[in-house]
Amino acid sequence: MGDGTILVGKSVRADGPGKPEVLALRLANRHGLVAGATGTGKTVTLQVLAEGFSNAGVPVFAADIKGDLSGIASAGQAKPAFVKRAEELGVTYEPDRCPTVFWDLFGDQGHPIRCTVTEMGPLLLGRLLELNDTQEGVLNIAFRVADENQWPVIDLKDLRALLTFCSENLKAISGQYGNVSSASVDAIQRQLLVLENQGADKFFGEPALDLTDFMRTDRDGRGFVNILAADKLMQRPKLYASFLLWMLSELFEQLPEVGDLDKPKLVFFFDEAHLLFNDAPKSLLDAVEQVVRLIRSKGVGVYFVTQNPLDVPETVLGQLGNRVQHALRAFTPRDQRAVRAAAETFRQNPAFDVATAITELGVGEALVSFLEPEGTPSLVERALIAPPQGRVGPLTPQERAALIAQSPLRGRYESSVDNESAYEMLAKRKNLDAAPEAAASEGGLGGMLGGIFGTVFGTPAKGKGGRRPPQSLAEQVVSNAARSMARSVGREVGNAILRNVLGGLTKR
Repeated sequence: MGDGTILVGKSVRADGPGKPEVLALRLANRHGLVAGATGTGKTVTLQVLAEGFSNAGVPVFAADIKGDLSGIASAGQAKPAFVKRAEELGVTYEPDRCPTVFWDLFGDQGHPIRCTVTEMGPLLLGRLLELNDTQEGVLNIAFRVADENQWPVIDLKDLRALLTFCSENLKAISGQYGNVSSASVDAIQRQLLVLENQGADKFFGEPALDLTDFMRTDRDGRGFVNILAADKLMQRPKLYASFLLWMLSELFEQLPEVGDLDKPKLVFFFDEAHLLFNDAPKSLLDAVEQVVRLIRSKGVGVYFVTQNPLDVPETVLGQLGNRVQHALRAFTPRDQRAVRAAAETFRQNPAFDVATAITELGVGEALVSFLEPEGTPSLVERALIAPPQGRVGPLTPQERAALIAQSPLRGRYESSVDNESAYEMLAKRKNLDAAPEAAASEGGLGGMLGGIFGTVFGTPAKGKGGRRPPQSLAEQVVSNAARSMARSVGREVGNAILRNVLGGLTKR
């Protein structure tokens, strides 16, 4: 609206004209919730908010579950219903489009999104693989071994090679870090295979996503709307939830503290938010709550979009200051509890019964409550939601392909890169470990002694700064065994030589 606010709708009152319902940009990083049953207008509200942020110069990231949100990249049409609703709000309907970048974890409907296995970390990866506590502990040990040996774990083949190394060195690793069983390693390997069959091998790799590419504006100063194609991702809820949490965690770690700004640096819309919380362990829920609570000081707003407010844990729900509640149907006892819970989260308006109003809302209507300048929630109002400026409905595949071809990020992420990492390093290591054995089998005693004495007395290559790299756990085990064997063989050879020399002297 040009005054630091986004026009979301206009309240409807029985006792007189309503007022514009606006979201203050200065308080938009206090997060929010858009809830309502299927078909009540949640996606349109999401689009109105996204367009408002974009026009205010705030970049947006949104997961597009059904493909409907992609229409934001194309100008809408002056349909009679839209023109009439705009007149009711006291504004002129002007079709417009937002600058848009399309993303897709699988690379089919947008730029590929990748992250490394190390960036995902053992906690999120353990949840993604549905590991039990013991298996998750083994995964943490594997990450520790890779870290201490400076083996970059980039993709799934790196992780498999690392787990194979752990399986082949169970005794040595268990002695230092705790019990590592082959059964646990095998279970993780099986879960990795399942994950790969779901297409996660395309997600893990390089070039990894640079999150600053989400925080771009066009030449007119409008924020880019980053749309994640999530129709296929919806069929893999664990991957979807872990990806979203990873992204929030990375932003939290990378962005500096900025406090309260005039407008957010970035706003996230997480559609089908229940997928983030269903069957999540308490440790993960605590992590989500912490990120949501603290990331606002980084200038990031998070908005959850879901059918039922009960889908969001209370500890997270309490952090969501801006609310848009579309209609709910009270057909079942759970639905009735959801209606009561939704009504109780609002600051009550004496002009109407909130619980009753929730069940009576029509399409394009909602109960709204936004934070006021002093940070307190406003009285809940029944409002007509503004019409979006962009197209309501999905783009055609041809339109999407044309926009991807014109994207400012074209060519940056399309081709995967396979740099040297744990897989290649462990393969080289295995070949080097096998070399003394091959020399021993080919050269008899001389070859054996050469291999042994090379192990005992050889000088390892120096690293940066002229210092020798520290030996890994497995290298220490191999080195100690080689020294012991060398001493034993040396004694036998020395005794044999001495006997021959003494025998020759006696005969003389």
